[in-house]
Amino acid sequence: MFSTAPRVTTKATRAPHGFRSGKAALHFPSINQFFSQSPPDLAEAARHPDLSRVIHLLEDPVSSSLKDRHVFALKKVVKRCQNGFLLRDLANVFTILNFCAEKAKEHPEYAPVLCDLLHICRIPFLKEKASDEANYASVLTDSLSQMGYLMRVSDSKVREQICASIISLYSSDRSKPCEDGLCPASLGYRQELVERSDVAETLVMALGLLENQLPVKLQVLKALQVLSSSSAVNCSLMLKAEGAHKVCFHMNEPDQSGQVLFRSTEILWNLLENGSREKVTSQLSNMDCIMVLKEAFLHQLLNGYRHYDQQLRNDLLVIITLIAENPSAPLIESGFAKQLILFVTYPELKSHNPLIRNLKLAFTTEDFEMKKLLLNLLVVLSRDLSAVQLFKESRVMMALMLLVRPSSSDSRPSGKGRRSWTSVQQEELQLQALATLATVAPLMLDDYVSCQANTCLLMLLEWCTQQDSYFGQGHGFHGTGGRGGKKAQMRYCVRLLRCMVSLSNSLINQDLCDQGAISQLLGLLRQFQEREEEEDAVCVEIQTDVLLTLSALCEEDMHRKELFGAEGVEMVTHYLKMKPTQLYSGLGHNRLFLSAVDCVWSCIVGCYTTEDLFLEKEGAYLLLDFLQLSPRSMKSVLLGTLLELCDNHKTLVHVEAWKGEKDVTAPALLLQLWRQEEAELGVKRDQLGRITADVKKPILSRYQEEEPLVSVPANRPSAAVLDVSENLRSKIYSLFCRIGFEDLRGLTTEDYITLSIVSRYLDFKTGEVWSEVSAELELEGVRPITPDAEALSTIAQTSEDTARHVCSLQQSILEQQEQEDLQEERLAYKEVEKAF
Repeated sequence: MFSTAPRVTTKATRAPHGFRSGKAALHFPSINQFFSQSPPDLAEAARHPDLSRVIHLLEDPVSSSLKDRHVFALKKVVKRCQNGFLLRDLANVFTILNFCAEKAKEHPEYAPVLCDLLHICRIPFLKEKASDEANYASVLTDSLSQMGYLMRVSDSKVREQICASIISLYSSDRSKPCEDGLCPASLGYRQELVERSDVAETLVMALGLLENQLPVKLQVLKALQVLSSSSAVNCSLMLKAEGAHKVCFHMNEPDQSGQVLFRSTEILWNLLENGSREKVTSQLSNMDCIMVLKEAFLHQLLNGYRHYDQQLRNDLLVIITLIAENPSAPLIESGFAKQLILFVTYPELKSHNPLIRNLKLAFTTEDFEMKKLLLNLLVVLSRDLSAVQLFKESRVMMALMLLVRPSSSDSRPSGKGRRSWTSVQQEELQLQALATLATVAPLMLDDYVSCQANTCLLMLLEWCTQQDSYFGQGHGFHGTGGRGGKKAQMRYCVRLLRCMVSLSNSLINQDLCDQGAISQLLGLLRQFQEREEEEDAVCVEIQTDVLLTLSALCEEDMHRKELFGAEGVEMVTHYLKMKPTQLYSGLGHNRLFLSAVDCVWSCIVGCYTTEDLFLEKEGAYLLLDFLQLSPRSMKSVLLGTLLELCDNHKTLVHVEAWKGEKDVTAPALLLQLWRQEEAELGVKRDQLGRITADVKKPILSRYQEEEPLVSVPANRPSAAVLDVSENLRSKIYSLFCRIGFEDLRGLTTEDYITLSIVSRYLDFKTGEVWSEVSAELELEGVRPITPDAEALSTIAQTSEDTARHVCSLQQSILEQQEQEDLQEERLAYKEVEKAF
């Protein structure tokens, strides 16, 4: 097609000094020199032209004005490289692309060939050897970055092709080798190098250049959607360029297809899933983005009737909910929160608000999902107390109570053609409304009382215990364990009651008691105890919450403890008979047992009638049995309950008469617990359990010794005082003060040695506190007056003398034991002598 001879002009040309010369004119390189025919062994070189010569043609000052020749040469490159560019040629390829990009600013004819070259870049780059991927990784990374920089070219076709090529490179998996034996770079390799480049960041920044180029903007958004779909690295790069803010800011721009809003939403979703959620919500937590999201959501809610529109609306609502978790998000200031809260109450409450009057729900699956998302949004917004006032204005409490009423599960559409939620949907909304109330109701006590919520909840609880044909579906998160019955409703109803009575609001608690809540809750426990089927985690949780509710109702109220009565004592003792192995069942029996012990403390202790009934049911024995076998974490509660119960003198008889495993008596058990506690605390003792030579620190724990000495404010307890409440020793000492330190049954020599320390615990602890006072005064540079200094010295000396006295007592105990052992040995010898 082209002559291979160099082109020579015969016309005379002007010499440098302006004179004509007869020499041949300077010739320009022939295009065919760059694509010359090659012998068969150089076929590969023929298929992949020498791009350095093409660059020489483009950059040669002599040929710089020959645009047609440039374009023709570039088209020849396009034709020869239809299968893709070699990795080793990428540096030259992007030199050519950058040349075309600069030329296209003034010469539009370069733009089509630039598009053609970029079109080839969509094909995986080719490697000649397996090592090419590693050798040219940095070149490819730089090339991909330059591809993104080509978005500076104003031609829309070029920009669209850049995005299309990036999408193809990142997602297309062409694993078949080419006909010439070259292999395409693997998909994983290309994805990794795209992540190393800053192409994702560049595309985000390019969004600001596309004001009037909707097709290009769609392609850029599509590319960003692909890049962010599964890559945390790309999401991080996009967020570095304020990607969430920029994508959100442009999502409402005019677009009849709706693709801008859809792809923008998908990108935000990807950033939230794969990127830093904190950074995304931070970038969206400004007035501009909130107003854009508000406009988009309201448009989809009021004007979207297709399934696609409803899905997009729900996606936006999820994003808004995640933004609401950021305390600095101006949802309330923008007025958006008030509108969202208003939608929560629809269709349960009537409203004259124009937004509600124009809202039509088809009660589809997507509408149901939106309703659940709005209920979840209430929980998130409730963290901001300023939103509570909006809840009150929109009558949120009333709407939630209408959802949880017992009859709601049996509701049917009333009126011809009127649509409503299905029974399954109604059940899920009822459960979620109960779960929402557990968070919202404690913040709205006045509304709770005005809606007669206590009455509604007790009616719901009564409905849950009735035997009828209701069949719970158990769908959704809140319906777990409730299939085939009303267990899920009972679970959340009892949980809500526990949340409310734990507030210790006298009006609410008194109203519950006046309506017979105590007897109703005891009846519920009786039903569980009479069941024959095996308990699951939901049943255990319900019983735990009922016991905690009873504890909160009866605490410090004598009349309510009397109402708890014999039936309540029977229920509690049943739980105290639990096998210790059940504590490790994984179903929550450990919490159930602790709640039963708390119920003893709150509902029985303090009322002589119930205390006597509890002792008749061997309640003190049960507490001591569990004290011996329970894990260390439970012993503090058990000891505290037993200590309070010992105020009744009848309890002491039970404690003294009790014998546990291996005939261990109560005093022996308490002394054993003391030794275990001191070993856990790192108190210094010798092998026989005696006080060591350091009489200044007879009961000091390792943690107190390691605690640095600091000046403690007067309203803050010191380490010695904190030690009293943080371990079992003070409770054990108090129990011995009840049962006495003498004439105790079943004690060994080791027990008597420990008992000598226990009996002086208060003296030792007093000495510790005064020692801390002296040390703090010295630390602060305060010198006590002479009488105070003498008093401090006397106290310290007394504490040391007490420790020495205990040491001598322990030594005498050991000597006495040795004498007794020796006497027994002599008696044994005498018996042997008599026998022979």
